[in-house]
Amino acid sequence: MSNLKYDGFELEYFDSSTNFRKYQLNLIKKFLKNNIAEIGPGRGGFVNYYKKYCKFLHLVEPDRKLYRLLKQKYSNKKITIKNSIINKVQTKFDTIMYFDVLEHIQNDLKEVLSAKKKLKKNGYLIFSVPAFQIFYNNFDKSVGHYRRYNKKDFKNIASKTNLKIQKLIYYDSFGLLLIILAKIFNISNKNLRKNIKVWNFFIPFSKILDLITFNKFGKSLLCVFKND
Repeated sequence: MSNLKYDGFELEYFDSSTNFRKYQLNLIKKFLKNNIAEIGPGRGGFVNYYKKYCKFLHLVEPDRKLYRLLKQKYSNKKITIKNSIINKVQTKFDTIMYFDVLEHIQNDLKEVLSAKKKLKKNGYLIFSVPAFQIFYNNFDKSVGHYRRYNKKDFKNIASKTNLKIQKLIYYDSFGLLLIILAKIFNISNKNLRKNIKVWNFFIPFSKILDLITFNKFGKSLLCVFKND
């Protein structure tokens, strides 16, 4: 990763979002196999949910503080932790994941191309990112987001990288509704812990609403590429 402006101050709050993490896992678990890398795992809040699906796991975290925390929590024979960027990792992977990371990288296309080089043939490259630039707000800015995404952005990436889109959906529609309400009523994120707790509580409702609306909109966007 390059040009990453992020200290992860909000991660401890999101790590407690168990309903959301379980939902994310359900959306991607069929693409998880064998040798997996998560790029920018932060505090490792997602690791315990998906690690049973891989034989070997590489956590690639460029932030030194977060890297040291990951070493304390997860270093073992099955899990390798690198304080690096994807370009400097020698291994090739069956699955590479970026969860709420790509939006922190100024040159996102370059990052995707770098990740593709580390992907085995028929491997999967998974991105989850915040959706819809129109909702870019002060919170995005405070945590170092350069942008929010829509489906067209990933279709453009696919055309420039020769990666094949396997899955491209919006999800967490109730979360998007909360963002819209916050924008309309000018609600701040000063009490971030409480706001995240409320949002996580409503994730089961979000799952139902996503099904009803066929994942046409949501707070987040999931893209799964395949390296044919």
